[in-house]
Amino acid sequence: MALVARLVLALALTAAAANAQSAGTPAVPMVPEVFQVFEMPLTVTNPVLVVTKNGYVLKCSLSNSSEFRELGFRYSIAVIDTEPKIVATRSEGFRLAPDETKIVTFRTPLRLSLRGDERLVLMVEQLVSTDYVWEVLEAKRALTSYAAGDYSTMPHVLRVLNQVDAPLQVQVPFR
Repeated sequence: MALVARLVLALALTAAAANAQSAGTPAVPMVPEVFQVFEMPLTVTNPVLVVTKNGYVLKCSLSNSSEFRELGFRYSIAVIDTEPKIVATRSEGFRLAPDETKIVTFRTPLRLSLRGDERLVLMVEQLVSTDYVWEVLEAKRALTSYAAGDYSTMPHVLRVLNQVDAPLQVQVPFR
């Protein structure tokens, strides 16, 4: 009786693996490499693209190293198969207090067609805080050259005042 149960279990696991391979999407989460931009006060670590029924969702750990509250960011994901190409660019909102680290899962699904053997690279292109906006100059070129193996290309960041989300300045009239 135990032998029959083991045989049924082995057949069920084989059928489940065959169904997962024929569906075209890998059943295991994809782990992209992070191209860190050192001039930005946001650090992304432990990114994972988790498979859901609507696509992939990004789960990662975010760390704020500035004295300003972070409100959101824009990131890109490049796939390296035969040649590097950017397949997704997303903007996500979050709240991260100064010097805080937290694990977040973004619910916006990414529609990617991955086989499971590609190399993925994630890079933050823009960061929005209450007082400043950090923007990577020529972000697409920096990401594709990094993905192609040119590690000498360092992205440059432009920091400008955020005049939309900044708190109101109280003005004291002179008398």
